Amino acid sequence: MTPNISASTASNKAEFYQDLELQIQGVTDGQRNWVTNLANSSALIYHGLRAVTEKPINWVGFYVLDQSIPPSSTKEALILGPFQGKVACTNIDFVCGTAAAEAKTMLVKDVHEFPGHIACDAATNSEIVVPLILDGRVIGVLDLDCEVTEGFDEVDQAGLEVVAKYLVQACDWRGVI
Repeated sequence: MTPNISASTASNKAEFYQDLELQIQGVTDGQRNWVTNLANSSALIYHGLRAVTEKPINWVGFYVLDQSIPPSSTKEALILGPFQGKVACTNIDFVCGTAAAEAKTMLVKDVHEFPGHIACDAATNSEIVVPLILDGRVIGVLDLDCEVTEGFDEVDQAGLEVVAKYLVQACDWRGVI
């Protein structure tokens, strides 16, 4: 099936996130597979945000619950999911993944000043990580990296939190939960 989306005509980030919500609704219309939906969403976010902000966004992607860890284990971890950008870390413990561990968005304006930062790309200087929460449980995160400090702000946080909530409801999470 070919997704039903229109290119964004946004001239600023607030408009971009309004367009992005419609674009993601378009690519998920009639499609519930989480891999497919997260792959298309990461592409829309990566290319769209780079175009509208002209900032060096170097990574946009998702980490999801690692199902290879036995349910009886007290340790939870995330494993790399669909993304756009450079090669990434493949596994992240909840202990290290602050957004997942605390179930809240982490807006990190300077990763070198943040003790919980996981350095997958030395070029990254700021990031935002939004938890994906289903029925009160973190099932993954949406992670964006930028090569400049203060690459993300509260406008990004608000827009990405809307996207994350929509995607959680738009996907069938079999194989993740």
